[in-house]
Amino acid sequence: MTHATTDFEQLLRNLDQSLQVDRHRLRRQLLELRKQAGTPAWDALKLAQWLERYQQSCNKVTARRLSIPSIRYDDNLPIAAKRDEIKAAIAKHQVVVIAGETGSGKTTQLPKICLELGRGVHGLIGHTQPRRIAARSVAMRVAEELNSPLGELVGYQVRFEDQSTDTTLIKLMTDGILLAETQHDRYLEKYDTIIVDEAHERSLNIDFLLGFLKTLLLRRPDLKLIITSATIDLARFSEHFNGAGLPDAPIIEVSGRTYPVDTWYRPLLGEQDENGETLEDDLSVDQAILRALDEFAAFERSEGKRPGDVLVFLPGEREIRDAAELLRKANLKHAEVLPLYARLSPAEQQKIFQPRPGRKIVLATNVAETSLTVPGIRYVIDSGTARISRYSYRAKVQRLPIEAVSRASANQRKGRCGRVEPGICVRLYSEEDFNGRPAFTDPEILRTNLAAVILQMLHLRLGAIEDFPFIEP
Repeated sequence: MTHATTDFEQLLRNLDQSLQVDRHRLRRQLLELRKQAGTPAWDALKLAQWLERYQQSCNKVTARRLSIPSIRYDDNLPIAAKRDEIKAAIAKHQVVVIAGETGSGKTTQLPKICLELGRGVHGLIGHTQPRRIAARSVAMRVAEELNSPLGELVGYQVRFEDQSTDTTLIKLMTDGILLAETQHDRYLEKYDTIIVDEAHERSLNIDFLLGFLKTLLLRRPDLKLIITSATIDLARFSEHFNGAGLPDAPIIEVSGRTYPVDTWYRPLLGEQDENGETLEDDLSVDQAILRALDEFAAFERSEGKRPGDVLVFLPGEREIRDAAELLRKANLKHAEVLPLYARLSPAEQQKIFQPRPGRKIVLATNVAETSLTVPGIRYVIDSGTARISRYSYRAKVQRLPIEAVSRASANQRKGRCGRVEPGICVRLYSEEDFNGRPAFTDPEILRTNLAAVILQMLHLRLGAIEDFPFIEP
């Protein structure tokens, strides 16, 4: 093909058949060749080389399209009823907000819905999680449902570990990994779809991402953004993107819990008589857990039920180790105690997903609150506390004090049971205590030294502070 017969305009129009990551470079090179056409600088060999690179990119797109397996869905998940509505919204809108309690199936089914719509062909489907354990476990689950070895069609990347290849279509990662990629890929050209999961956690990385993506979407009209949240004012997410030239971001709500859950309040404070005399000593959290387990056993005997699995929420790793030691010394019959926290090895973390005879007692931090679903839970014991990072103005340091969780977090914990059968949630605090708690946990940006926030924004080159969604005075 000579420059006289080259239809440069047609080639420019066909660039959308190549990989997204190659388009900018191919367009720049083609424009340079068009400028040289008809001049002494014209080199037909360069055009042939360009056409070869273009064809290689198109061949990769074809191979990615052919690698998409047959998509099957679990119709028992609550999200199944909204699947067609979600498909239509993603196809029509650049930004979609999906609300659903953890366990509704949104985390595992949304990437498959995107694949069925043809996303992931010209670029990756990037799927962010707040925690490494969630990114790893979700990747394993999605890969299993697509009947593909982990690291091929579905991969993941967390700190110091990258299980993805050039053929990967869906990439699970922490939000910090995606934020770091913006430093060397300002337009996130490797991706054609981004799913920001568990956005209600409102970590700094999530807020930074939402602010950055708002500005990016105007430059990348081909990029689709899906935001999922469980326990927050969803209208604020939608309103954040409803401006600056962006169309409305629709909100789709997906139900979560499918079975009723009874709430039993068992405060640690001992009972008192009418004169204020103590009838019963205050209990420790560990003692209250043992008491709740005895109640569950008595309930099962009266109802003729088999032993059900228990999820216990504790504030930190130290409290989990102490409780695990006490429960093991108690010699509970047909029960296995399994800890779950972020610093555990992947092999230890995976034990919670394996079926076991008898009762499984999982002792977890708030990592099990929204980031992942422990299967088969019938009972939840909520200590009502968590370690929450907070800046101390007096000490001038970032601390991790144990604090009471918000009502939204408490309800998320309650919702961990009632997935497969009716459940019971025991709260180790009073109903008055619950009603007096704040509705939502403060965003991390309100619990952090703002000097550190601004310095990090400057380091990440994330623009002006007004570009960010929920930075409040």
